[in-house]
Amino acid sequence: MERREQHLDELPSMGTAFARALVPSRAKAAKIPRQVAVVDNQRQDLARLAEYNRVCGFTLRDTVPPTWLHVLTFPLHVHLLGAPDSSIKLVGAVHVSNSMTLHRPVGLEEKLQVRVHIDNLRPHKRGAMIDLIGQVRVGDETVWDGTSTYLATGMSAPGEVEDVERQSFEPLQPQAKWRLAKDLGRRYRKVSHDPNPIHTSTVAAKAFGFARPIIHGMWTHARALAALEGRLPEAYETSVSFLRPILLPGTVGFATSATEQGYDAAVTNRDGSKAHLLMGVTGAP
Repeated sequence: MERREQHLDELPSMGTAFARALVPSRAKAAKIPRQVAVVDNQRQDLARLAEYNRVCGFTLRDTVPPTWLHVLTFPLHVHLLGAPDSSIKLVGAVHVSNSMTLHRPVGLEEKLQVRVHIDNLRPHKRGAMIDLIGQVRVGDETVWDGTSTYLATGMSAPGEVEDVERQSFEPLQPQAKWRLAKDLGRRYRKVSHDPNPIHTSTVAAKAFGFARPIIHGMWTHARALAALEGRLPEAYETSVSFLRPILLPGTVGFATSATEQGYDAAVTNRDGSKAHLLMGVTGAP
């Protein structure tokens, strides 16, 4: 089925879009919108980007991290999940994995087109899974694309459940330890504009089963990439699996190793016995 393009004048306000996407769905059958949300001529907020780099551990450069481009697509994720023709809402949806490709360095001053659509609705033993597919273009050139996979628990989707093998992890000795401050969720919220209260409010976190606020998975992804920043080429692919939430405040471990294709990395608990996030990077020398 062909998707129609829905052109927006600007990236949607996260407060309004998030409020719509948080309204629980009474539907049991998963349904996704068929449009592509598009914003043309997107300029980057350089002050916000600089603070994003500081919060996530990137150095200040004249190009942007690929995870920043994900941040620019996220308001369109929320916009589509809050659409009337989407029965999948953010409530009950779990971000389980993320992948992205930086096709070339993206400059600070480049004017961007940001595009997002939802695809690949499929069944899972715990519900239904979808992919939110983002793309950033400069003119007719695709400079970045990414896929965020969500699990909508308790919902149904047509098809047969595929037996997906859980990514393996062997306990390791962390090469570094990161102390995550109590206010890290608030600081990341300020630069990402993601208003989800489970990252900043103990009351909200407890309502979703967490003892304390949890740091956003995309902060963890960005911080892991930042740890490899000086070793990465100009264009590369990276993928992560989000395995366990990280409570704030807290201390986590980080370890990386070179592979034939690039690097593997893990963010673990303090002693390296359990993984919070597993990441692979390909295209690096």
